Amino acid sequence: MGFKIGVVGAGQFSRCFIPLFQMHPFCDEVMLAELIPERLNKVAEKFGIKKTFPSLDAMLKDPEIDAIALFTQRHLHGPQVVEALKHGKHVYSAVPMAKSEDEIGEILNELNRTGLIYMCGETSYYYPSTVLCRDRFKAGLMGSFVYGEAQYYHDMMHGFYDAYRYSGGDEWTKTAGFPPMFYPTHSMSMILSVTGAHAVQVSCLGYSDGHMDEIFRPGNNLWDNPFSNETALLRTSDGGIMRSNEYRRIGFGGKNCVYMSMYGTSGSYEEHAGGAVWSSLKWGSVENLTEKLDCYDAYDLDEEVRSEALQYDFHGKLSAVHHAWRLPEVYEKMNNGHFGSHQFLVDDFMKALRTHKLPPNHAWRSAQFVLPGLYAHKSALQNGETLKIPEIPAPPSAWEMLDPDSFVAYRFD
Repeated sequence: MGFKIGVVGAGQFSRCFIPLFQMHPFCDEVMLAELIPERLNKVAEKFGIKKTFPSLDAMLKDPEIDAIALFTQRHLHGPQVVEALKHGKHVYSAVPMAKSEDEIGEILNELNRTGLIYMCGETSYYYPSTVLCRDRFKAGLMGSFVYGEAQYYHDMMHGFYDAYRYSGGDEWTKTAGFPPMFYPTHSMSMILSVTGAHAVQVSCLGYSDGHMDEIFRPGNNLWDNPFSNETALLRTSDGGIMRSNEYRRIGFGGKNCVYMSMYGTSGSYEEHAGGAVWSSLKWGSVENLTEKLDCYDAYDLDEEVRSEALQYDFHGKLSAVHHAWRLPEVYEKMNNGHFGSHQFLVDDFMKALRTHKLPPNHAWRSAQFVLPGLYAHKSALQNGETLKIPEIPAPPSAWEMLDPDSFVAYRFD
């Protein structure tokens, strides 16, 4: 039995995922919805998509579609997820899950009511550094978690102007001022997905932007947000400490804009623009991991990706630490995006649909990746006041968890 997937949005990001859904052995057909007719027709023709829709609303009325894959503007995800669930569709959504605590609550309520599957496509969950640290933490090589720091350094000049103009139309500046900590999951998930903990309190400071474009100004964006950069210090539920930087004005030009370092009682991982190392309690014991984590590959510039700075996000190979053996054969030796993550995310979602089990980035876990950022922004607006982060409930006990690495349970036949 295969599934019919409705992709929503024909922008730069969705084009990376359409062929992955089409090629997956658990997918029967991919359909496409897009508001701009010219873009809809062009992308449908490129990927051989036979059935298209002029809007999400029109797509949701089609009873043949089993699941919706959202690749729309980040501030629209929450309401669109709720609407899809109300129409009986499973949901894969690009990050972030939602932009408010109320939207998170609505999504969880609908999932409890319907028993449908939701998954957030957090790319950092399958970054090579995260995979390596998760494997070594699970093996006990890191010991107890002490401290972690992660940062998403993405200056507006590095593709964001083009991306916002492309998706936001004439009013693009109003959405470009999205608070950085409303988009925290790249940095938050890198640490939390390794340890399995969640954040319990936060203090955050914001950098008041002075750029001439005046995007990050009260009154100039939908959130009256003055901050282009935000730094959060968090306590985690396992007693550790975590720092998250979400920066949109930063003189940083590394090929990878998402980095992390983690320190445990037995072993530590350190990463920066020049490479990565693992060290342990044994004095002088340092392992250079740079080659193991490498995902760069030669590629031709894609005319559909409007910024050269984003090419590194959309093209690359798997690293030596990725669990490549768990993927369907059709993905072998296939370039993909965001440092080897895309095909793992699609595979997780399709396996979750096939088995009706919760994928790793299920709704309750995804909420733990985004909620700390929402409270961090509240803290920044209060000049760093320490705030308690509400606890997200556990998934209903009836749900089983998917083990996407298992060969036996999820054969591709």
